[in-house]
Amino acid sequence: MTIRALVWGENIHEQKNKVVAELYPEGMHETIAKSLREDDVISARTATLQQPEHGLTDSVLAETDVLLWWGHADHAAVEDEIVERVAKRVYEGMGLIILHSGHFSKIFKRLMGTPCALKWREAGERERLWVVNPGHPIAQGLGEYFELEYEEMYGEPFSVPEPLETVFVSWFQGGEVFRSGLTYRRGAGNIFYFRPGHETYPTYYDKTVGHVLRNAVKWAHNPIPAYTGAYEAPNVPVDKALEPIEERGPKLHADGEEGFK
Repeated sequence: MTIRALVWGENIHEQKNKVVAELYPEGMHETIAKSLREDDVISARTATLQQPEHGLTDSVLAETDVLLWWGHADHAAVEDEIVERVAKRVYEGMGLIILHSGHFSKIFKRLMGTPCALKWREAGERERLWVVNPGHPIAQGLGEYFELEYEEMYGEPFSVPEPLETVFVSWFQGGEVFRSGLTYRRGAGNIFYFRPGHETYPTYYDKTVGHVLRNAVKWAHNPIPAYTGAYEAPNVPVDKALEPIEERGPKLHADGEEGFK
C-alpha cells in the first residue's frame, strides 16, 4: 500500500526573500516532499498557491490521502471555494497536516472554528520539543525530546479547540511554552498541527522533523474508502420510517409551501 501525500506550499517567500530562496532553492514544499519520499510507503507530490485552482483541483484531491499545508504571507489569497473543497475532502477522510504558520490558514480556521491565534517572536532561539505522549504513533522512534537550534517562538495561549491528543509541548529559550503537536478529527479525517517550520531557518532539513512528518503522514492516513455522505441531509418521509408512525402536530411546510397543515 502506498500513501499518496500532497505537500501544498504558498511559495511566496521563496520567490521574494533572498534568505529563503537560498535556503530552499526548490521551495519548502519540495524539500518537505523529498523528506517524505525517504519512506517507501509514501509517495509525495507538490502544489502551490500560484497554480490554477492553487493546484487543488477536484481530481488532484480525489487522489490525495494526506495533504500537508504550509502558508504564511498571504492566507487571504486562497480562494474560499478551494477551502471548502479541501474541507469536504477532510470530512470524507483525507488526512490533513498543518505546518507552522498554517495555523492562520483559512482551512485550519475553517475546521477549528476558532481564531487560532498565538504569541510569536522571530529571534532565532532554541526550541526544545518535549514528547509528552510517547505512546502515540507520531512520536514513535523519538526520545524524551528533540531540539531545534534556530526557530521562531510561538507561545500560549493558543486559541484552538481542546485537541484529541497533545503529542508535543515546546519550550523556547525566552521562556515561553507552546502546545506544538496536536491532533483532531473532523468527520472521517485525521488532522495534525505541527508547530516548527519558520521559513528563514533550516527546519525542514532536520532529520527528526522529517521523521515526525513521515510518522504523521502514516498516522493521518485513513485507508477506508471516502465517506461521501458527509454533506447529505436527506428528509425521511413518514411512510419511509423504519417503524410505523402516525404524523402528528403542526408542520412548517405543507404541500410544498410554507405554513401549517
